[in-house]
Amino acid sequence: MIQKTEGIVLRTASYGESNVVLTVYTREHGKMAMMAKGAKKPSSRLRSISQPFVYGTFVYYPGKGMRTLSQGDVTDSFRSVREDIVLTSYASYLSELLDKVTVDQERNPYLFELFWQLLRRIDEGEDAEVLIRLFEVKMTAVAGIQPVIDRCVNCGRQEGTFHFSIREAGFLCHHCWEIDPYRFRIQPKTVRLLRTFFYIDVHRIGSVSVSAETKKELKDVLNSYYDSYAGIHLKARRFLEQMEKWNVE
Repeated sequence: MIQKTEGIVLRTASYGESNVVLTVYTREHGKMAMMAKGAKKPSSRLRSISQPFVYGTFVYYPGKGMRTLSQGDVTDSFRSVREDIVLTSYASYLSELLDKVTVDQERNPYLFELFWQLLRRIDEGEDAEVLIRLFEVKMTAVAGIQPVIDRCVNCGRQEGTFHFSIREAGFLCHHCWEIDPYRFRIQPKTVRLLRTFFYIDVHRIGSVSVSAETKKELKDVLNSYYDSYAGIHLKARRFLEQMEKWNVE
């Protein structure tokens, strides 16, 4: 029986001369694979729905493995994202991270809403670098690697000056700094942002102004943390790092 779902295309892969395999993150069913037959043909009615980052309604025939896409209606193509290589790279990073840490058909409406809202904010011109840091923090819980950020991981103190320890997987207060000489010596604002990013509801997030120094601290902490605990390697991250080098040069 034909079914319908709301979703966003995470990635696409060519299959044969004219077909496209879509990986779609859906509100109702989590991550799903769909075959869009003939979608590469210019005249195909599936062509517009079979593009990365497209948000829409997908009508498909279920199967034991891959579903077959019958039709789709585009709700938002995130045009600004798709037309700007920098924004495309940030959106690709969100999509790839979501794809890597989720499994097929594990329903998570909150995660769908988070992903959609962040894509929309990037498309509207908000600071994409800050938004992907927020996503990284929230995705630690999905990946099963959530750090301790509400207290000192060693003594449990909730007040004081904190640094971040990769080895101890969380904050260390100033009484416990000596247990990790290689801790990240981050600013109090970075500490507050890490906590805020984890706990705040996506609908309550306003425009966040973050200095270049704070952005670097967030990036360094989160990159090191994911490298140590997540066991994933993202092509989009390497591309973003390469773009940063181009800008510096």
